[in-house]
Amino acid sequence: MPTVSRFYGIAIQMFFKEHGIPHFHARYSGQIAVFAIDPLELLRGSLPDRAERLVGEWAQLHQAELMRNWQHARAGEPLEQIEPLQ
Repeated sequence: MPTVSRFYGIAIQMFFKEHGIPHFHARYSGQIAVFAIDPLELLRGSLPDRAERLVGEWAQLHQAELMRNWQHARAGEPLEQIEPLQ
């Protein structure tokens, strides 16, 4: 599963050719959460509160890039790296 961004120990990843609504996976300290891209919401899993807030903040800033990567992943195309949260 390609990592498209990494910040504060959080890895943001997308699977190729996944189905369902557009989403991404966030991994932090052995925990995994899956977030819908639009509207941005937690679909399943969990992260510590601070990590979940950071992922939400980052995803709001990069929603269009996440959606483009979702389309690339569905087509089996290379994913673009997305700038980390500063």
